[in-house]
Amino acid sequence: MPALEHGRLFDDVSVATLIDVGANRGQFSLLVRHRFPKARIHAFEPLAPERERLQAVVSAPLTCHPVALGATRRQATFHVTSKRDSSSLLLPGATQQAASGVTRTGSITVQVERLPDVLDVAGLPRPILMKLDVQGGELDVIAGAASVLPLIDAIYTEVSFVTLYEQQPLATEITTFLDQHGFALRGVYNHFFSPGIGPTQADFLYVRSARSPRATAASASGEAAASLRHEHA
Repeated sequence: MPALEHGRLFDDVSVATLIDVGANRGQFSLLVRHRFPKARIHAFEPLAPERERLQAVVSAPLTCHPVALGATRRQATFHVTSKRDSSSLLLPGATQQAASGVTRTGSITVQVERLPDVLDVAGLPRPILMKLDVQGGELDVIAGAASVLPLIDAIYTEVSFVTLYEQQPLATEITTFLDQHGFALRGVYNHFFSPGIGPTQADFLYVRSARSPRATAASASGEAAASLRHEHA
């Protein structure tokens, strides 16, 4: 089934290309395919059964990448959990078990890549939405993609307000990093509360800010051109 809980997102963003990081069985990609039938989808999912299901349910144009994304290229242990969509490069902690009943059931070795080393983002149709659902690894994915962030129009990511995975960056760190790279927080969706814990997770939408480096450069270029026109008038 498509991830219908994310449907309201598309009142705020349009998609010509989806970069679906932590695509799982294709729930989010399937929703994008329904709303934007011609969108190109690049899905990243290291778990083979989930990736195979995604390929079976999401129609072309679709490219599946059998790797995890992160800040550096490496091989790493991927922790498989009792709820497989909670599997992660980070080890789940006691709070994750308390919040969602998630426990570690095993592990596999996966290849971790940086987004720009796998995908020619400059060649993708715009607007580009990058969606992240990587169970605590969001900041590593974004940091690894820093060189191509100016080409991405919106980022939709799950964030946590409490530490569910060991060494997990929380919502404030992700927001600060993206603010420094020209993105503003635009909306909050699907706020999840855990009994006995309180506010636990939500989905944050960030969009390229008017004061982003690219926008600032374009503004400066426009001001320079206007100055030249004035001088030659």
